[in-house]
Amino acid sequence: MSSYTHIKEECHEANLALPRLKLADLTFGNVSVFDPALGVFGIKPSGVDYSKLTPDDIVILDLEGKQVEGGLRYSSDTPTHRCLYRAFNGVRAVVHTHSRNAVAFAQAGKGIPCLGTTHADFFYGEVPVTRPMTPGEIASSYEWETGNVIVERFKELDPLQIPAVVVHGHGPFAWGPGGAKAVENAFALEIVAEMARKALQLNPGAPPISRALLDKHFLRKHGATAYYGQSSSL
Repeated sequence: MSSYTHIKEECHEANLALPRLKLADLTFGNVSVFDPALGVFGIKPSGVDYSKLTPDDIVILDLEGKQVEGGLRYSSDTPTHRCLYRAFNGVRAVVHTHSRNAVAFAQAGKGIPCLGTTHADFFYGEVPVTRPMTPGEIASSYEWETGNVIVERFKELDPLQIPAVVVHGHGPFAWGPGGAKAVENAFALEIVAEMARKALQLNPGAPPISRALLDKHFLRKHGATAYYGQSSSL
């Protein structure tokens, strides 16, 4: 048995959730799962149909980009995932999708505003949009530079409190402490993107919710004073 079996199984399960949740069309999208103790992560291979994906297909790489296990070519987005793992402490899984409503905000070059409490339950404020990439960034190490513009956008933001971004002209990335939670965040992102798009159609001037309401909804589910849900012992 491979010493990376647990990574491959978690990564495989998380990837299969994307089409099930309608977050991925065709072969778009990918999930990676990082094991900080081993210093490696698993990621979906490039262009493989989800219906044919197996745990053995998951490719294992280290944080320097060396492929350490797996015979298939890794996802073309792998350098972006690797960049985020190197920059964001506490992130153990990254999800990239082309989910339609979140992509609409990316294509419009707009962040997803926090217009209601559903959004505030998952994201501590607006989900930001990156700046457009320069021609030089696109022409050089495009996927790595995609990661860099995400990291740049989070220079004054906490990626654990806002576990998602929309890349200008491209699409969303989300992350979390494990594969299942990262996919949940990607699913929540698509839900709130749809809600925000519809709300802005009804009222283009709709303002973000108040700071008091944002704090109440986010902090009752996250952090030291959280009281939503059941204790972990139940």
